[in-house]
Amino acid sequence: MAEMMANGEAPEVLFWVGCAGSFDQRAQKITKAFARILDKTGVKFAILGKEETCTGDPARRAGNEFLFQMMAYQNIQILNGYEIKKIVTTCPHCFNTLKNEYPELGGNYEVIHHTTFLQQLIDQGKIVMKEGGAFKGKKITYHDSCYLGRANNIYEAPRKVLEVLDSELVEMKRCRTKGFCCGAGGAQMFKEEEKGTERVNFERAKEAIETGSNIVASACPFCNTMLTDGVKNEEKEDSVKVLDIAEIIEESMV
Repeated sequence: MAEMMANGEAPEVLFWVGCAGSFDQRAQKITKAFARILDKTGVKFAILGKEETCTGDPARRAGNEFLFQMMAYQNIQILNGYEIKKIVTTCPHCFNTLKNEYPELGGNYEVIHHTTFLQQLIDQGKIVMKEGGAFKGKKITYHDSCYLGRANNIYEAPRKVLEVLDSELVEMKRCRTKGFCCGAGGAQMFKEEEKGTERVNFERAKEAIETGSNIVASACPFCNTMLTDGVKNEEKEDSVKVLDIAEIIEESMV
């Protein structure tokens, strides 16, 4: 963004990469896949790079309001300094915080989750699919991220994106408004689980495997981690792949 600004240019969108997308090896693949889609479709985008810090979502969820506000104010100053209007993010946690929690601190932006953005690109004819791509005839089940689904009511966009593929979309019993958490939300990703009979992500992964799907599609880096661990626990990693929607689309594009 700093380079673009120095050249007197402005991006169509700012791609907010997020902590997972920056530092987690698995989530970095999602970041790269989405960036390649933006390149292929000719979307002019920028990232903040080293100027981007965590949105503060885990701090607020874990109860550290002071830390959240410090982080949020820092980000808002940078975003407002660059006069950013439109942000796209691959993480529902970042999406929810930027969209719903930054306005009260002075950060007002149009924030779009990458599944919605991908749907828009498909509707505009910018994303064209290969005939009989890698997912032809495969069964795909989609896991609703809590922060995308129940928190922001985004259920259709990810499914519409997957419906463009020549594959069969199979729903789990608990889906949409009755979806089941992967076990990472509310800063649970960063703490040990509490005592119980079964880990949440193991239960959710079983539900996904029971649909008979070859692919578990997710739209959140945390869900991806939790479901991947759950699939490994069932020793199904050879037959069931956990992929982000961006990775699926990138592989299927012309």
